Amino acid sequence: MADEKNVKEQAEACEEKAKADNKKDKKDNKLKKENEELKQQLQEQKDLLLRTAAEFDNYKKRETAAKEKLASYVKGETLKAILPSLDNINRALSADENSADYAKGVSMTIKGLLDALKKEGLEEINPVGETFDVNFHMAVMKVEDEKAGENEITKVLQTGYKLGDTVLRPAMVEVANCD
Repeated sequence: MADEKNVKEQAEACEEKAKADNKKDKKDNKLKKENEELKQQLQEQKDLLLRTAAEFDNYKKRETAAKEKLASYVKGETLKAILPSLDNINRALSADENSADYAKGVSMTIKGLLDALKKEGLEEINPVGETFDVNFHMAVMKVEDEKAGENEITKVLQTGYKLGDTVLRPAMVEVANCD
């Protein structure tokens, strides 16, 4: 009887162990399944990140190409606008310098060139009578003049130019009554 009881206890212990192992296996299977799902989600996120990075890289390349194409177009249009002036200068080189029309032709050529550049946004800085401003003017001479105010520009020696708010070349000027 004792053997029977012992066998019975062993059988119960085996059943308990089997149940515990079964629970552990179920838990392990659940964790493995969760692990696989997380790995799959991670892989999907990595793929999404790679695709997004590739799309952004392609976007940057398209934008760079578009900017280069636009810059090339603008340069071409600007050059086309000044070509007639270049043609006129070449004609002037072959003309008689002493003829009456020579000076008129050169003057018209300069006007045509300036008109083409102004159309592109170029503005002259011609500040006679204005107060000297280091942002727009370069003083190369100073004079004492009772008729002019303090730091007043009396003469422009070389015209300055700006494009929008950017000074391309300051006007070279003579300034009166400066310290």
